[in-house]
Amino acid sequence: MQESLLNKLRDRSALPWIFLVVATLVFSWIDLRGSSFGQFLAPALGDPQESGNFGRFAIGLVFAFAIAGNILLLRIFSFRTQVLIVWLELLVLALAFFNSFDLSYSFIASKLPFLITQGAFTTIYISLSAILIACILAMMAALGRLSSNGLAYGISSFYISFFRGTPLLLQVYLIYLGLPQMGIVVDAIPAGIAALALCYGAYMAEIFRAGITGIPKAQSEAAAALGLRKPVIFRKIVLPQAMRMIIPPTGNQFIAMLKDSSLISVMGIWELMFLARTQGRAEFKHLEMLVTAALVYWAMSIIFELIQARIEKHYGKGQTR
Repeated sequence: MQESLLNKLRDRSALPWIFLVVATLVFSWIDLRGSSFGQFLAPALGDPQESGNFGRFAIGLVFAFAIAGNILLLRIFSFRTQVLIVWLELLVLALAFFNSFDLSYSFIASKLPFLITQGAFTTIYISLSAILIACILAMMAALGRLSSNGLAYGISSFYISFFRGTPLLLQVYLIYLGLPQMGIVVDAIPAGIAALALCYGAYMAEIFRAGITGIPKAQSEAAAALGLRKPVIFRKIVLPQAMRMIIPPTGNQFIAMLKDSSLISVMGIWELMFLARTQGRAEFKHLEMLVTAALVYWAMSIIFELIQARIEKHYGKGQTR
C-alpha cells in the first residue's frame, strides 16, 4: 500500500490534485468568508459569515480551483507573456488590497506631486551621495582587510565590525546627537549621508574584498613576473575583473539604501517617509500617505533595478571584448 502511494506521488498527474487538496485546506483555515471573494460567492452560499465550516471549505475549494485554473491557462503562453500576466495579476491583487482601506484618492492626488518633487528627490539625492562615499570607504576598508600592515588591518576590521554590528538608527543618533557633545555640530542632511555611507561602506567592504580575492593569484604573479609594480597590477588587472563581481551586489545595496534612508527622517529631513508621515498626520490620512510612499519607493526601486541591469549588461560586454 505504501509503495502504491509513493508511485502515485511520483506520477506528475497526481500533483494537481495534491495541490488542490492542500490549497483548499489552507484557504479554509485562513477563512475567506469575510473577504470580497467570499462576498462574490454570496449568491450561492447566502451570508458567508453564517455559512459555518461548509462555507469556509466551499470558498477555499473555489479559490483553489481558481488558482489551479489560472496556472493551467498560463502554460499555453510564452515565458515573457507568462511573466507579464503574473505581474498584472499580482498588481491587481495588491491594488485591491490597498483599495480595501477605503482610501481618499483625491487627497493622494493632491499630495503626490509634492511627495515626488520634494520627498523622492531628497531621498535619491541623499542615497546617491551616500553610495558614492560608501564605495570609497568600502574600497579602503577592503584593501585594509587584505593588507599585511597591522595598523591598516586593525582600523578596517574595527570599522567593519562596529558599523555592521550596530543598528543604522543608532548610528544616525550617534552622529547627529553625539558629535555636538564634542563641539562638532553637523547639519541633518550631512549627518544622514554620513550615517548611511558609514553603515553601507562596512557591508560593501566585504563585497569589495570578495571581488578582489576572487581573481586568481596566478594573474597577479604573471604580471609581477613581467616587471609590473603592485599598484599597476591592481589598477590594470585585478580591479577591472573584480568590478564584474562587485557591481551587481553594489546595485542591490543602493536599492536597499533607498528604503533605509527613511530612518534619517528622525532628524526632520524632508525625505519621502518624513513627508508621508507629516502630510498624513495633518489631515488624519495616515494610510493614504503611507500607501503612496510605499508605491513611490517601489517605483524608484524598479527604475534603479532597470538601470542596474543595463549597467551590468554593458559592463559585461565591455569585459568580454
